[in-house]
Amino acid sequence: MTPGPSPVDRTGTLHVVAVPIGNSADISLRALDVLRSVAVVAAEDTRHFSTLARQHGIEARTVSYHEHNEEARTRELLDRLRGGADVALVSDAGTPLVSDPGYRLVRAAIDAGIELTVVPGPSAVTTALAGSGLPPHPFRFVGFLPRTTSARRSMLEQLAGDDATLVAFEAPRRLADTLRDALAVLGDRQACLARSLTKPHERWQRGTLSALAADIEAEGGVRGECTVVIGGAARAVTSAAEAEDDARLLISGGASARAVQELLVRRHGLSKRNAYALVLRVRDGAG
Repeated sequence: MTPGPSPVDRTGTLHVVAVPIGNSADISLRALDVLRSVAVVAAEDTRHFSTLARQHGIEARTVSYHEHNEEARTRELLDRLRGGADVALVSDAGTPLVSDPGYRLVRAAIDAGIELTVVPGPSAVTTALAGSGLPPHPFRFVGFLPRTTSARRSMLEQLAGDDATLVAFEAPRRLADTLRDALAVLGDRQACLARSLTKPHERWQRGTLSALAADIEAEGGVRGECTVVIGGAARAVTSAAEAEDDARLLISGGASARAVQELLVRRHGLSKRNAYALVLRVRDGAG
């Protein structure tokens, strides 16, 4: 009989483990088994993870793994895995790598031939989408939107023609600005704010972007994590020829380029970028 590999020949397994996004009871039985059995837990914030660990009797050694030490810590954790130690990767909330550190370690483990497994569980993205009342598929998760108005509007402009439901994370202090920018770029679409999900003060706000922006303005100081869900672009129900005919009629009547652009967006479902391109083409051709 051929002997199997000795313990020292075995590499460890990297477990990517989802943890609760608010309610600590949402952790899975499998996640608890893994977190209690691994040699080390790599956590985005060890102090944050220690609270969960105390609640569920998790005693594994914990090391920090965040954007500022990701490169060095990845090398250290790979050495542990190559030496046969099992490692669990967790973020502060939800599923690792979703707007959180971890991609570098996962990619390095795969490239090194180390076994990888994912323990699925809570996610603010799918939780918000499920409760938003907006079409769940297709949807596009865009992470955190850019911090500055110009960059944020530029990104929203690129997404304006997408008919997928948009899902984004946003910091409380930028929520009002983001809603105003979304309204200006995307138009007054249906949207949902999913706030403090699974926590005692969980709150769902549904309505048009203009109504939600007004609510947040009136609220003043915003607290708690927020996932923003915005309806996708309306599918065009008219032909390209009809849109061009409308543009030509309005331009010949003296309407401004901006006015024509806005009408094409509302009536024909064009993105602002495509509508403006059509306006320029018709205007220049008429000249």
